Amino acid sequence: MSWFRITLHRSAIGLPKRTRGVLMALGLRRRNQTVFHPVEAQFAGMILKVKELVLVDEVAAPLTPAEVKAERTPDAGFYVETRGPAPASQVALLATPVVSGFGRLPPRAAGSIGDFASEVAKATGRKVRL
Repeated sequence: MSWFRITLHRSAIGLPKRTRGVLMALGLRRRNQTVFHPVEAQFAGMILKVKELVLVDEVAAPLTPAEVKAERTPDAGFYVETRGPAPASQVALLATPVVSGFGRLPPRAAGSIGDFASEVAKATGRKVRL
């Protein structure tokens, strides 16, 4: 058995009461709402009365509301991968001493930023502003 898949595409605001009644009889209340009705003469006549407002397809079986929602939901466009271990090249960069225009600086100690700034000031003989 075939089914009509009817989606309200245009709003019924400002239309005659009779036209709005046909939409209510079809079970359409909101824009982009989709309903399924069997292919019968009475539903075909109602569809012809509101053909400018609805989109109609003929399908083999009706979809559940969850399937209609899943069909309408767009793809996220991205996916999240879990972060793996750091490559060896990044680990080697962390172990090398910092080099700047002032010459070779001592490697970073496991202290605060202020400790590091004082070490840089000692090594370069200049003030360091962070």
